[in-house]
Amino acid sequence: MAQQLAIIVLVDVGSALEANTLQGNTFLFDNMKLHGSEGQGTGDLVTAIHGAYWRDGSQATEQVLNWLPYSLGSIAPTVPRGYEADRARQSDSQALAELDAITAKPDAAGSDPAAELKQIRKAVGTRVKTTRRTKGRLSGQKILDVTGQVVTDPTKDAYSYPGPVITDIYGQAVDEKIMYPAEYGSPDLVTDGWYWSATVDSSRPGTYAYTMRIQLHKLVQKGSETLWEPVNMTCESKLKVTTEPKVNGFTGAGLGLLPIRSTDRGGSMYAQGPGPHDTTA
Repeated sequence: MAQQLAIIVLVDVGSALEANTLQGNTFLFDNMKLHGSEGQGTGDLVTAIHGAYWRDGSQATEQVLNWLPYSLGSIAPTVPRGYEADRARQSDSQALAELDAITAKPDAAGSDPAAELKQIRKAVGTRVKTTRRTKGRLSGQKILDVTGQVVTDPTKDAYSYPGPVITDIYGQAVDEKIMYPAEYGSPDLVTDGWYWSATVDSSRPGTYAYTMRIQLHKLVQKGSETLWEPVNMTCESKLKVTTEPKVNGFTGAGLGLLPIRSTDRGGSMYAQGPGPHDTTA
């Protein structure tokens, strides 16, 4: 059965857009640190791939990789899928309530309509225009900060960026057919219904580079409209494939008969291996 391996791609989106590069603004992690992965938490991750082969030299175990991109300093991806829409409706309701309060109260000395309208605009926030290239989760949503509050003036106030999106995986490891990446549909709403996965041929030891094309979104002002503009960048990582012979998980020896001690005669007897608990060295 294939082993599952997760690779976290954590991007400082704001810094990457400002520097126009993912270099120094991407941090990679996987769950193979104790098995030989190098460069955890940096942009130079080398993911350890432990393959195995049978006695005849054929491949015994393949590896499955899953890439999960996240944004550093943005709204947590674990909030409910409709969180942005809920916050937008709440801000609209608040603005309408404040507007009703202004129209309901009688004219009074000392009131400042301009200040009151400014407060209403603050409650309304800024809504991003929907375009053909920003459909889906970015469509028509209001701009929020990392605490979930609507942002009135994105040119002055800090705001949360949409999460990075992997749009392609290519390079040496793909060209040499070490791994076979593809994008898959998923019911996992955290990944917005899509994720990248790959099967790795773990029978060919060596270090192989691959490149991820990652799409970020930059907030731009065009006339009176605010838009999320896609920006494509690339990030490189590596796989280090090692292979070991498949062995018995109980004895550490090759596959074959598994010694079992008899409790009634005190002797030993042998059962045919490999059995359900075999593993790789």
